[in-house]
Order: sequence, then C-alpha cells, then structure tokens
Amino acid sequence: MQKKYVFTIAAMLVVLAAGALTYKVYAEKNNGVAAVINGEQITVAEVKELYEENPQIKAQVPFEEFYSRALDVIVNSKLALQAATKANIQATPEYQKELATVQDELARKVYIDKQVAARVTDEAVKSFYDNYVSEFKSAKEVKAKHILVDTEDMAKEIIAKLDKKAKFDDLAKEYSKDQADLGYFTADMMVPEFSEAAFAMEKGSYSKEPVKTEFGYHVILVEDVRDSQPLPLAEVADQIKNNLAQQAVEDVVADLRNNAQIDKYDLNGKKIKEETKEEQIARAVKQAQQAK
Repeated sequence: MQKKYVFTIAAMLVVLAAGALTYKVYAEKNNGVAAVINGEQITVAEVKELYEENPQIKAQVPFEEFYSRALDVIVNSKLALQAATKANIQATPEYQKELATVQDELARKVYIDKQVAARVTDEAVKSFYDNYVSEFKSAKEVKAKHILVDTEDMAKEIIAKLDKKAKFDDLAKEYSKDQADLGYFTADMMVPEFSEAAFAMEKGSYSKEPVKTEFGYHVILVEDVRDSQPLPLAEVADQIKNNLAQQAVEDVVADLRNNAQIDKYDLNGKKIKEETKEEQIARAVKQAQQAK
C-alpha cells in the first residue's frame, strides 16, 4: 500500500510522551472513518496500519492509546500537505531538487535491500548456524549472583549475616553497588580474581571470605554449574541474520566495484591508483605494526 503519511518513530514517541490517555476507538463504529479533513477521509484502518508498521511503539503502548495521540498528528500532517498542494509546492525548484535526492536514495536502498534479501535466506541462516554448532567448544559455566561493596569489613559483615540464614537477595538489595544477578558466564568473561573464586565454589554455596577485585569487595553466591551448550537457533537467528546482512552489503558493494571502471583523481588532478586487495591487506598490516 502506498504510504500517505510520513512519520518518524522518534516524532511519534515525542507525541506519546506528552501523556497517556485512555481512548476507546468509537470511530470504528463510524463506518471506519477516523477523521475528515476538508473533505478528505482518514480511516481507522490507516491509523492501525501505521501502528503495525512501528513495532517499537507497538511494544510500548496499546493501539487505543496510540490512536488517541496519533490522530491529531495525522490530521496536522494532512493539513500541511493540503496547504502545500494548494500552493503548488510540487512545481517549485526546491521541491524538485529534494524529490530527486529522495528518489536516488530510495533507488539505492531498494536495490541493496533486494540484493541482501536474496542472500540472507533461511537456508543461509541455517548453514551459518550449523557451522556455529560444528565449531562450538563447550566450556564450564557458572551461574552466580554477587554483592559488591566498597570495604572488606562490610563484605565480612554480609557473610556473617548469610551465616545466620539471611537471604542473599535481601542483602543484595540493601548493600550491593551493582546488580546482583550475573547469569551464566565462562571464566574469561569476568576479571581473574572473581572467576578464580567463583569457579572454585560448589553449586549452592557462597563465598566465605570477601573476594577483592578492582571494583571492590564481592560476596558471591553460585547458583549453578554446567557445561556450555550451543544456543538454540531461535535465540540466535536474528543475530545471524544481522551478521549475514552486514556481510551481504559489503559483498554487494565489492561486486559493484569489481565490475566497474572507476577513475579517481586527487585535488591536483592526478589519477589515484586503486589498491589491490593484497595491497590493502599489506597496508593494514604495516599500520598495525607501526601502531605497536
């Protein structure tokens, strides 16, 4: 469907932030008409379509609330468009220049999107995932919580309270400078002192002495110990698609450049020599060596 109104997510969020109003969509009972502006109709279905096309907004507010706040924005946009049309803005040089820029950008975007879509298929995602699983190396993981404080004495006081059956979560809320739940992690994900202590503990135990790191003093509770497993495809599919899409864009641009005749010139009019891939790698290695 051709878009009749152009809105940015940011603009809509600004409108929504002005306040939350409960609004029942009685307009649906008015033959589906949401508004009539100088004889032009806006339907509830069009407002609903705009809502569905903005998942970030949809995740934050129900449609009734969106409708009540968005309708005035849509009306204002339609009024501005009507005024622009009446003033014959479309015939002005400024409009034509902006239109040409938008058309060029849209053409580039649609071309790249189509090329990426052709490469980022379900089969490509599954192949990437299968390769990830085949190369996955299992490692020991710990699931832990911690209470982080500034002094050793405070950490010892917390441990004494744990010895008297105080609840770890309650103490974390009262004393910790950091969020308590760290989830699962491998040894290389934490600073050495913390990992050394956590991975030496048994499931269900808490540290009997404060663990000192650069961040302060920790009291650690180990909730689980396991061998890591590959993440399920459903959990990593979106990340894989993003990675493949980024690579696809790079590949499309590289293909375009490799199949084109490109002549570049410096500010003095001298032709710039294009580097080969091998020369680019050699230059990058040299720069890395010089940076050491």
